[in-house]
Amino acid sequence: MSKTTLALAAASLLALSAATAPQAAPRAAARAATPARAADPAEVVAAERAFAARAGEVGIAPSFLEFMTDQAVVLRPEPMLARAVYGAAPPARTPKEGGTRLNWWPNFAGVARSGDLGFTTGPASVNGGKPGAFYFTVWAKQRDGAWKWLFDGGVEADGGSAPGADAAPVFLPPGDARPLAPDVAMDQVRAAEIALAAKARTDVAAAYRAALAPDARIQGSKLAPATTPAAVDRELATRAKAIAFGPIGGTASRAGDLAWTYGDARWDGGRGHYVRVWQRRGGHWRIVFDQIVAIEPAN
Repeated sequence: MSKTTLALAAASLLALSAATAPQAAPRAAARAATPARAADPAEVVAAERAFAARAGEVGIAPSFLEFMTDQAVVLRPEPMLARAVYGAAPPARTPKEGGTRLNWWPNFAGVARSGDLGFTTGPASVNGGKPGAFYFTVWAKQRDGAWKWLFDGGVEADGGSAPGADAAPVFLPPGDARPLAPDVAMDQVRAAEIALAAKARTDVAAAYRAALAPDARIQGSKLAPATTPAAVDRELATRAKAIAFGPIGGTASRAGDLAWTYGDARWDGGRGHYVRVWQRRGGHWRIVFDQIVAIEPAN
């Protein structure tokens, strides 16, 4: 569940290029041939921590509105523009006024070499309780240098063994240094998603094993996020044997080394949505993060 869904549930119990001029083509080609330096994921971590701190001051909806882009997406349970969701939220008491205190912190983060696209994930808790969910946020750097989020979601899961808020997050290693145009990168990622989806129609575990990076993290069940190959195998075993995936959206970094995607997921007896981070390694695209958010059946 998303950070807000977790908070609202607790409260109710207490609450997403211009053409180059011909004369500039040689210089553009030279820039494209220059390997991109690795950006620092600490920037994204700092943005996430500031976001969480702001929520503790002004409350959930105001903080989410403050830190989102106009294209930001949330699942309610279908994908919706986040501004429409939070902009329509009724006024609520701040945490200092006795309102819901939603807290979360990053324990895994990554950023594109171009420093314009990143993500964080980690545990979330309500009103100081034990972490009972893991959030996932996709971030995009704006023209003014500020980081704003593009996607926010998450799942309920055991957070008892998660590193605390003071622990240093694990950083995703940089992807391929050789730049790739974002539109070309997205074409390649879409092809990788099509290949995964074709295999997943008959064997989900085999489909993922062919696409996951060795250090990938995946989530979706009530288990703690899978961070090791053995844990990944256990998490895959909780998923349906066959899943029909349908892409909806996503973006790639300027360096073409990192991309995020989300889409529809349907299986026998259930459905939900997936969100993934793909990284280009050795010329191949690999999943470094995957989360399936199931839609609970209506009562």
